[in-house]
Amino acid sequence: MSSEQEWPPLPPFSTGLRGRCPRCGLGHLFSGFLTLRSHCEVCGLDYSYADPADGPAFFVICFACIPTVILALWIEAKFEAPYWVHLATTLPFLLLTCIPPLRPLKGWLVASQYFYNAEEARFGTAAPTQPPVAPPAGKDTRST
Repeated sequence: MSSEQEWPPLPPFSTGLRGRCPRCGLGHLFSGFLTLRSHCEVCGLDYSYADPADGPAFFVICFACIPTVILALWIEAKFEAPYWVHLATTLPFLLLTCIPPLRPLKGWLVASQYFYNAEEARFGTAAPTQPPVAPPAGKDTRST
């Protein structure tokens, strides 16, 4: 029961955020916090296709780190706080907004790769060529 036609397409948002297999929705995607399993224990889908690269970190930097830096700058400008205040306020805020979203974002990106059949770009390969089409008979193709 491992052919592609037997599995209905599942939305990558729900399966990825829950850390479930993008094909069956039942198996687990992760074996550790951010470590992908080699395959699904339910349907046998091989996860070797998955390469989210730095995608999760990029989203965390954009949506969590920038507000944290703004918070730190605001605390510094408003209160002229010593360094220990930043360690007690900004550092925990940074850790709480950066670490928890990494796993759901990575799951979402892996599930999206499966759902959309995304793969690495291949440069340098010849494009498929079509045989040349002969001009219609009886017409002169030369320009005058």
